[in-house]
Amino acid sequence: MRPKDLNEYLGQKHLVGDKGVIRLMLNKGILPSMIFWGPPGVGKTTLAQLIASKVNYKFHTLSAINAGVKDVREVIDQAKFNAKTLLFIDEIHRFNKSQQDALLGAVEKGIITLIGATTENPSFEVISALLSRCQVYTLVHHTEEELVQLIQNALANDELLNSHSVQFVSYSALLSLAGGDARKLLNLLELVVSNATSNLVTDEEVMQIAQQKVAMYDKNGEQHYDIISAFIKSIRGSDPNAAIYWLARMIEGGEDVKFIARRLLILASEDIGNANPNALLMANNCFQAVNVIGFPEAEIILSQCVCFLATSPKSNSSYVAIKKARQLVKETGDLPVPLHLRNAPTALMKKQGYGKGYLYAHDYDGNFVEQEFMPDKLKNYKLLDFANNPRELEIKQRMSLLWKNKY
Repeated sequence: MRPKDLNEYLGQKHLVGDKGVIRLMLNKGILPSMIFWGPPGVGKTTLAQLIASKVNYKFHTLSAINAGVKDVREVIDQAKFNAKTLLFIDEIHRFNKSQQDALLGAVEKGIITLIGATTENPSFEVISALLSRCQVYTLVHHTEEELVQLIQNALANDELLNSHSVQFVSYSALLSLAGGDARKLLNLLELVVSNATSNLVTDEEVMQIAQQKVAMYDKNGEQHYDIISAFIKSIRGSDPNAAIYWLARMIEGGEDVKFIARRLLILASEDIGNANPNALLMANNCFQAVNVIGFPEAEIILSQCVCFLATSPKSNSSYVAIKKARQLVKETGDLPVPLHLRNAPTALMKKQGYGKGYLYAHDYDGNFVEQEFMPDKLKNYKLLDFANNPRELEIKQRMSLLWKNKY
């Protein structure tokens, strides 16, 4: 069911519609190196194939799951003898730094045109030198209308589906289970049609077949976002049993170890914070360790970290504070820095009062003296509220002794 040309391609109108940036470039004969960033099943591979066909480039495809530097260099060596070569690398975020480095020279010299596909934010997963040589385009989930059109096209034109003469009372269950993922939808459609007990399929039967037959976590990451959401919420909710279960689901599904460890690192600060400052240290050590060790042994390190974070006291006070502070900045704009806090490297600045009246904390008992550090319009403004846990209550008590009126 892959489209044969861009006119048959469903979705991503902002890229390939009549005024889409990629269509306009192709019409002008321009083809830069690109990174396609988007969730699974939105047409990243298909779009790369259609682009190669339209510009008549020699097309090579590699998967970062099983390809290495040797494979990349073989394509580059072949490309030196071809006028135009397009290399498509699926899941490019799984390439390590040395593997991505192997692409740099060929991309920069124009030996190859690169299209990389990734489900992860390229700002974190693609090295900056390579990223700067590529245009990044975001692909989004298909709309329900596009998915309905895909179902109808498949039922009308696919030989296998045609042979069953199946009709659907409603597409609601199919669309709900697919979650905007066209590949998942087509796989599910084939599964349901092949296992339907009658020619008229209801939503209830779709759900029953799906529950019996569909794997709960696919190595292609089709439930990637739902699983990681359940994982994070289980740790935040202090349920180590559920957290370990969802961790196992991700490991069995072939999830990237760096992705899991990075989310733990974020959670340690966002959801635990100063209720247990060791959580961030643990998560950071976990992130570094699993990158060195890799699977299968990394599962032990991940499990230890997950158990520690799930059983730790929780606080999001730091998270809330920075959100409130950023909102305050948006509302109040660029308020001037009080004169006593300004740096005064020149005589003129000192004459203008820069730094005048600043109290150096280390000159006072306990290395503290009360003074105002906020802009004049925000004097005594409070952003940080301490959570009700032993560690933060201890901090609150100390701050209350220092600042008589703030805490």
